[in-house]
Amino acid sequence: MNQIPNPITLRIQWCRRQATQAHTEWEADGWRAEEEGLRDALMSSDHTDDYRLYPPEICERYVNGFQDGTAMLRAARVERMTMTSAAVAPQPADRTRGDLQWSENQ
Repeated sequence: MNQIPNPITLRIQWCRRQATQAHTEWEADGWRAEEEGLRDALMSSDHTDDYRLYPPEICERYVNGFQDGTAMLRAARVERMTMTSAAVAPQPADRTRGDLQWSENQ
């Protein structure tokens, strides 16, 4: 069975590629900060306060990565919950006559 790649992992890989292709060290530092923010989101470990010691552009990239990673995790959690509840929810054909009578009386 093919496994669907984790969107955060794909984004981390993309940040790494961008860092290797950066034209300046500042640009590479920004990509690395964004990558670290994504990893920290996966680990539930916010280092925003540490990044406040860095130049604002680098701190912003870390925060963007962390916030995006956190949002992707939330979206995946909601999707799993939705898929689980859809699989568990009884379909109209599954109901017995007694269930239908009960709901009609309510």
